[in-house]
Amino acid sequence: MQIFKVIEDAIAKPPIPHEPYKQSLKAWSMYCLRDKGFKVVYAQKADFAIETKGAEKLYFKVSNSPDDLDNSLSWIVWDSATKSASLIPKK
Repeated sequence: MQIFKVIEDAIAKPPIPHEPYKQSLKAWSMYCLRDKGFKVVYAQKADFAIETKGAEKLYFKVSNSPDDLDNSLSWIVWDSATKSASLIPKK
């Protein structure tokens, strides 16, 4: 999907760097996506969701480890070794 490319760009080239000692990965991810114009909303079954123009919601969770991720959701994963975030789309 094209939207995942835009989301990936938003976290790969963030408006502010993620500093784990200052903000949570969830708050940082939501900020980066809102900065790119996404409508980020509350989600009961995930950390947050993005509403698309077609009223569809894309659900996201965040993690500091790429291990044991639920394939039914999309993930934003922080790699502390490279100090970068990556997107793992829902399968």
